Amino acid sequence: MPNTFGLNRTLGGAIGVIALVSVLSSGAILATRNHLQDTTDALARSTQVVRGLDAFRTAMLNQETGLRGYLITGRESSLEPYRAGRPALDQTIIHLSTLIGNDAERSRLFADAVTAARAWQTDIGETAIRQAADPTTRPDGVRIEAEGRGKQFFDTLRSKLVAIDNLEEQTRAAQAARVTQAERNGSLALWGAALITLLICIGIGIAINRLIVRPLGRVMTFVEHIGEGDLTGTLGEGGHNEIGRLKRTLNAMVAGLADLARTNRTATSDLNAAAAEIRASAQEQAASVEEQFAAVQETAATVDEITHSGAQITKRAGEVIATAQATAQTSRQG
Repeated sequence: MPNTFGLNRTLGGAIGVIALVSVLSSGAILATRNHLQDTTDALARSTQVVRGLDAFRTAMLNQETGLRGYLITGRESSLEPYRAGRPALDQTIIHLSTLIGNDAERSRLFADAVTAARAWQTDIGETAIRQAADPTTRPDGVRIEAEGRGKQFFDTLRSKLVAIDNLEEQTRAAQAARVTQAERNGSLALWGAALITLLICIGIGIAINRLIVRPLGRVMTFVEHIGEGDLTGTLGEGGHNEIGRLKRTLNAMVAGLADLARTNRTATSDLNAAAAEIRASAQEQAASVEEQFAAVQETAATVDEITHSGAQITKRAGEVIATAQATAQTSRQG
């Protein structure tokens, strides 16, 4: 069976290649985008951790400030920063625990910082406030805060929070580098896909020009020559696609037209020869008719002369008869 779908398969294959490249490039860009999104989320989470650590420090400093103000002034209003700092610290601890998750090192450092903070609240803050509330034990409360144990707790939690800060800074730097690399990879994938698609389109254009446009141009020129009456040319083989079949069909058609033209020329020559013979025979018959017409005319003239002579003879015979009758009458009279 002839191949009637060559061009369809060629164009379909080209479109399929473009679609495949588009799918692959889209997949690469999507993967890069997902990687970039994950990296961005991790960077945002690290930023939230840093902010949570700052909130942790702020909550502890507010408590320390409120405690010192209360120990100095003895007024309950001075405890407002302390009382506001406790729930703020609790919320910050819950938030940071969620952000840190299952990271072992960060979890250990954060647990040590929380332990130090809770120890300060229990051993320093609550004890000092309780003792300072009673005038008799107020000096003991002031002494608890002044002994420096609170500073030890603060130094411990600060060192743990700074260690977490350093880890987060390293993480943020790494994530920033990953974001930059992901953006670079996304750009490379996008431009690479565009370049490959452009090259494929150029290749398809060249293939279409070689397989379709040029062969069709030659076919059109061939058909124009046929229209002008030139049946001597032929088209070369065009492969097994539709244009190749068209070329073979046109070659067969031109060969048939050439045979028909030769047959017509032979028939025309025979017809011309027969017409010449008929014309010569007609000329001979016309000459014979002219000769017969001339003979008829001569015969008619002879008949006329004979008729005229007969009339004269009859007239003379009549005269002779009249003379004879007169002579006879004269004789009888004589």
